[in-house]
Amino acid sequence: KFYIATMEPFGDEAQKAIERHRVMRQGKRFITIERSHNIDTLVIPCESTGSCALLECLTTLCANEMFTQEEITDPSEKILRGLKSLSEQVEKLVVVTNEYPSGTTEYIRIMSQLNNAAAQFADVVIECVCGIPLLLKGTI
Repeated sequence: KFYIATMEPFGDEAQKAIERHRVMRQGKRFITIERSHNIDTLVIPCESTGSCALLECLTTLCANEMFTQEEITDPSEKILRGLKSLSEQVEKLVVVTNEYPSGTTEYIRIMSQLNNAAAQFADVVIECVCGIPLLLKGTI
């Protein structure tokens, strides 16, 4: 099981969140891969049979790719290439994402595009609101 962590360790709050996530994963036998950019070049070190990767989270990854440069760029194609590549490397890929009602117009547009594209190629889509899962696509 691989946990692909996308949060960049900027500031005390980010460090606390990263540490909290590390503690939550203890004893669950995840191999953590910290990758805040360029998931399109990530190679999972395993055979795909029986492997699983959890990417947390698409929203953070998008923000990392969009806002770390001098100008705002659209990382959609790069991120979608990465999701496709990851899904071909592991038997099961779980992607955590969020809907954001605020932010720059461009960020909201790109996140909507990414979430829609990811849902189209996913076998199962589950929306979770307040801890209550709602199956939107596929079967569990």
